[in-house]
Amino acid sequence: MASAPVDPGFEGRNSRPIIVRKVTVVAGGHHGGAWKVAYADFVTAMMAFFLLLWLLNATTEEQKQGLADYFAPTLVQMRENSAGSNGLLGGASLSQMNSASNGKADNGHMTIAPPRDSTGQIKRSEETRRAVERMLRSTPQLRRLARQVRLVPTLEGIRMDLVDDSDFAMFHLGTTVLTPDARALLGAIAGAAAAQDTQMTLRGHTDALPWRDGVPGNNWSLSAGRAEATRLELLRGGIAKSRFARIEGVADREPLIADNPEDPRNRRISITVLD
Repeated sequence: MASAPVDPGFEGRNSRPIIVRKVTVVAGGHHGGAWKVAYADFVTAMMAFFLLLWLLNATTEEQKQGLADYFAPTLVQMRENSAGSNGLLGGASLSQMNSASNGKADNGHMTIAPPRDSTGQIKRSEETRRAVERMLRSTPQLRRLARQVRLVPTLEGIRMDLVDDSDFAMFHLGTTVLTPDARALLGAIAGAAAAQDTQMTLRGHTDALPWRDGVPGNNWSLSAGRAEATRLELLRGGIAKSRFARIEGVADREPLIADNPEDPRNRRISITVLD
């Protein structure tokens, strides 16, 4: 009997291809170790939060104020590009001055606390500074003149710079005669500081404008004379003569605007209340 013919493609149609599957296992899953970093940050934040809550509960109001002062930026900052940037308040507005004295900024957050000495007491120069700020807010005239005042913390104490500009002058040009606005300003400072017993130093500054031909005098004698005129006005305002530790004039050797020695803001009186 003859065998049936075999289809040459039969075996090819019934055979299946062999598929090799490769599985790659990544240790730790698809998250890796990033969750550990996020968790550590969360735990750290929570620890800081509970530490803050503990501090708020365990400290007095004065200690809270001290902590706020330590971490806050200084109240008196130079505002180089603002109007009155070299004035008594360093360009700060009266509203900023008022909110700062109340211990709160415009956004309601705490600002600077008064610096304290090694015993935790408020420094006497700081008490004078706060009294002066209160006085400068007391009348519309003084609020206007407050733009001319810069309050600068120094190693010696608080320095009050009474600065001229294009719209204000402490003295009549080329003289040691105080203007009416300057008398009002010095009277306010004297009234605020009279109750303290801190020592003071006075320093007169001029700009570098040359004197007119035929006019006797020089910037050294002018700056010293203006410092003495300031002392006499403070005496009339109630400051005891024993509180003046040093009176000096430095002419134009310490300009406030160093790149322009003839700038009117270089004309100023510096009153430093010593710690």
